[in-house]
Amino acid sequence: MTFTYPTSAAPALEGIGMTIEKGEFAVLCGATGSGKSTLLRMFKRELTPLGSLSGWVMFSGRPLEELDDRTSASAIGFVMQHPEQQIVTDKVWHEIAFGLENLHVPKDDIARRVAEMASYFGIGPWYDKDVSELSGGQKQLLNLTAVLVMQPELLILDEPTAQLDPIAAADFIATLKRLNQDFGLTIIIAEHRLEDVIPAGDRLIVMDKGRIIANDRPDKVIAGLRGRADILCGMPAASRLFAELDGEGSSPLTVREGRRYIESTYKNDIRKAETAEPEHSDETALEFREVFFRYSRESRDILKALDLKVYKGEIFCILGGNGSGKTTSLSTAAGLLKPYSGTIKVFGKKLKEYRNRSLYRNCLAMLPQDVQTVFLKNTVREELRDSGADPEKLPFDITHLLDKHPYDLSGGEQQLTALAKVLAAEPELLLLDEPTKGLDAGAKLNIIGVLKKLRSNGVTVVVVTHDVEFSALCADRCGMFFDGRIVSSGTPERFFSESSFYTTAVSRMTRGFYDNTVTVEAAAELCRKNGRRLS
Repeated sequence: MTFTYPTSAAPALEGIGMTIEKGEFAVLCGATGSGKSTLLRMFKRELTPLGSLSGWVMFSGRPLEELDDRTSASAIGFVMQHPEQQIVTDKVWHEIAFGLENLHVPKDDIARRVAEMASYFGIGPWYDKDVSELSGGQKQLLNLTAVLVMQPELLILDEPTAQLDPIAAADFIATLKRLNQDFGLTIIIAEHRLEDVIPAGDRLIVMDKGRIIANDRPDKVIAGLRGRADILCGMPAASRLFAELDGEGSSPLTVREGRRYIESTYKNDIRKAETAEPEHSDETALEFREVFFRYSRESRDILKALDLKVYKGEIFCILGGNGSGKTTSLSTAAGLLKPYSGTIKVFGKKLKEYRNRSLYRNCLAMLPQDVQTVFLKNTVREELRDSGADPEKLPFDITHLLDKHPYDLSGGEQQLTALAKVLAAEPELLLLDEPTKGLDAGAKLNIIGVLKKLRSNGVTVVVVTHDVEFSALCADRCGMFFDGRIVSSGTPERFFSESSFYTTAVSRMTRGFYDNTVTVEAAAELCRKNGRRLS
């Protein structure tokens, strides 16, 4: 199968040939813009993009175009990358029932299936809520529920964990694996967060520039990626550490297998690597003092006596569960929402003292969670020109996207384009809400380099993220957001070493054997310093 978008000279998919067996759990990965989302849309007739197509897709032995409408709608379920694009009603309960209503399922059957599915996913506490009140992660769980209630034979998911916190993401993947094993549900999932997904999969498919370059069992595929550092950097931490240490034999995939490899191969006489405590300025860039906020008088407080100091010239990452108030805190810092009590200061000055939009002139800029809200033009070139950004001077390359419509970009490409617009404002305080959402591992490393360069130039960066690996690599300090406030903060080494769930795979892999080790690089360094055990 080969497919080319109408305005593109090069095909988005080229020479695709693959078979997914019934009941398989297939994981699809590749760099941002490699064609993953386009390929997945080819499997769902209603979502197939317009363009030039050669080749075909068969579902259960029949071409997609020959399926009747009912079968096409219900037998092939699709969970999109952006949950807002899939939600069509205003209430949670109605969203779950909507598909069944359109299939003319009897009312009693709808009530039973909706109740069963809502209970299965723990949606009960927000069953009667307006969809607009849900966090991004809750909307994604709602989408999955609304698809599965129609009892599909094939479930396709396009980066479903991008907006989920680490605990919810692990639960989500475990749920998919249980559905696959208990009900024989065939699953194809495209993901960038591969730590939990690859061990759950039967098959790993790697895409590069519109082609499939690997398609086999996960351990076999990873073993063949030794020469592709750009792809290997996104694999599970155990596999990356194994490759970094030139391990021989079958590559470990899970934390348990990685721990077994380290403990059986290396000594631990040196328990901890030397790390210098980061220094920070005495000047405060952003300060919250006893801040309270709620969306209406009748609703509960979202921010509760929030106290936080972010110092000038540091990267501060905020982590926490879905719906805990992280995004709300950024919106109040940016002046988009007004707290009913407390004080917020930017560079020592109260927000209300910034008049005539002076807060946004070379002072503060924010990248929102839904980056599509910043797009106003028909091409990326026009977007950059409108914001004053020079595509040739950006710290990352998006020149190949200039003539595309922003809505035609992949999720990761949209993130980079929106970030380019925000950086054009040359802010001293940069607020980022999930900046790595939709980005492959290579692009994340690039963003980390960009943020560290900004920091060296005196820019303060505050990041709300679910990406613990990203935080461990770039943050000077991390903070845990819970129940409307920051409950703890510290350096990545201390923060992740003392956490059980909001932590990196490397920390779980080395805990009790090495101390305060949270990145693959730090673990590899300790292994080399200690040397191999005598056989």
